[in-house]
Amino acid sequence: MSLKQQIDGDIKQAMLQKKKEELTALRAIKSAILLAETEKGGGDGLDSDAEMKLLAKQAKQRKDSADIYAKEGREDLANKELFELEVISKYLPKQLSDEEIEETVKGIISKVGAAGPQDMGKVMGAATKEMSGKADGKKISEIVKKLLSN
Repeated sequence: MSLKQQIDGDIKQAMLQKKKEELTALRAIKSAILLAETEKGGGDGLDSDAEMKLLAKQAKQRKDSADIYAKEGREDLANKELFELEVISKYLPKQLSDEEIEETVKGIISKVGAAGPQDMGKVMGAATKEMSGKADGKKISEIVKKLLSN
């Protein structure tokens, strides 16, 4: 079942159960999927990799917006964004823990032969590709910096 079909089914369930906030979040995801399909030129729709990138982007937008709203003292809007982030997260693959990211990065460092901070670009390229959709890029960057500076 494609992500679009799964979202459609969940939209119907949210409508039947009268879950207004969840319905809003699901419609936003569906809208993003439809927009991505039309940008790409239609066809057979998005492949699973493109769907995961799209969901990760949506999740990052919600997280960033919630942080901004919280800093500005708008807890009502921050809570709305966090709820939508929670709904989007249901469709994302399980996120790696810090320890799992660190182990993966250590393996990549030894694989590419990185010696210090000057090799961060090589390591980040391989790390983001390998952990795409499974870890936040900011978190990967922090761990890579920490490991390469030692």
